[in-house]
Amino acid sequence: MSTSSDPEASISPTELSATAIRPIPAPENLDERVVELGRRLFHEARLSRDGTISCASCHDLAQGGDDGRRVSIGVGGAKGERNAPTVLNSSLNFRQFWDGRAVTLEEQAGGPLIHPDEMGSTWSDVIATLQSDTSYVAEFRELWPDGVTQANVRLAIATFERSLLTPGGRFDRFLGGEKDALTPVEKEGYELFLEVGCITCHQGVNVGGNLHQRFGQASNFFVDRGGATVSDLGRYNVTNESTDAFKFKVPTLRNVARTAPYFHDGSVPTLEQAVRIMAKYQLGDDLEESEIEKIAAFLRTLDGPNQD
Repeated sequence: MSTSSDPEASISPTELSATAIRPIPAPENLDERVVELGRRLFHEARLSRDGTISCASCHDLAQGGDDGRRVSIGVGGAKGERNAPTVLNSSLNFRQFWDGRAVTLEEQAGGPLIHPDEMGSTWSDVIATLQSDTSYVAEFRELWPDGVTQANVRLAIATFERSLLTPGGRFDRFLGGEKDALTPVEKEGYELFLEVGCITCHQGVNVGGNLHQRFGQASNFFVDRGGATVSDLGRYNVTNESTDAFKFKVPTLRNVARTAPYFHDGSVPTLEQAVRIMAKYQLGDDLEESEIEKIAAFLRTLDGPNQD
């Protein structure tokens, strides 16, 4: 197994055990009025330039928190450059977006609103749209003395996203002592997940989302795929540091069975293919089909309840 020189990834597999993954907690200390306002804004297509795209367009809460597309479709049919990550459990990530360019959910929440290939709006238009709706004006005034502002829009959407936790899945019940929550094959898959080294990058409460890692530690994925694009440079596009080339935030594996296609480029359609590629390019391991099937079976136990 290949290990990383990245200090963010300097976690020895021998230091990790079956306790390296922790159950998802229930949301705490959220003002339900702010959550409900954020929910409304999250589904509000009028905030986009042409009134057709909302946050929910790319993050379907009934379908794993993403849109099931290789890349998302924005205003005017514009295509994005990367696969939409799930919004479910996003508050458990240490950074937001594939390249980690946003530290907080508030920072992330405003990005798609003004991105030309996503919702394509401007903050002045967003504020004007909300101020033209008396119900929005009343809701904002009830919560904040300054009413409709960019900061309050960001806060409302981020607070709603913090409510989108998915506790109570079968694997969490297993961690809680319900040993029959998993089948024997799923337990074998979990043991393989630990043994082959997947746990090195996919651990913690979100089974990922807590470090950056280079895509292609053991061999060059991008050469084999047919060449790299600017988007494939990942975190380098944020920091301009050569050591960050091809690094991405390790994605959460929570609800992963419902978030195909996989990887930042959306190039892999099935969970089994994703497991095979990760083992080869990150760990230098050619897994047998039976091992892949068992690991995939375990990953399907990371499903939690829908949030729609």
